[in-house]
Amino acid sequence: MRSIAIREELTDEWKEREIKEQNEFAMLTAEISKATFGLTPTDFKKVKNLKQENLRDHMTDLELIFSMLGEASTTEIVKKKNPVGFVQNVEVAKQGGKIAGDARKALEIQSGVKVVTRDNYLPETINQKSLKDAEN
Repeated sequence: MRSIAIREELTDEWKEREIKEQNEFAMLTAEISKATFGLTPTDFKKVKNLKQENLRDHMTDLELIFSMLGEASTTEIVKKKNPVGFVQNVEVAKQGGKIAGDARKALEIQSGVKVVTRDNYLPETINQKSLKDAEN
């Protein structure tokens, strides 16, 4: 639920700064994701072998935490720098995502484990059931 609230706060800030089109929200989100994980949401879905499913529903705890950090960091920078329009917000999205990306890389170095995995948060049986339902 906090993930959703953090996301909504960010989109509210973007709306106040002339981001109105759905494709602009998607591109800004992709910039945060690329800086955080080195992957766009589309590429991340491929790693998780997802089709139509919501990516956040299938993230591990750490993936979700770093996603939230990227979005929360971007929100704080937006509030401080007050970017207007798409181009300025792209730069801020990259900055916010970089904060999360740097933290992710530091954890990976210290733990010796990659944060992004093929693992899904939802149990295998639920994933298999969803795939069967989608096929029918």
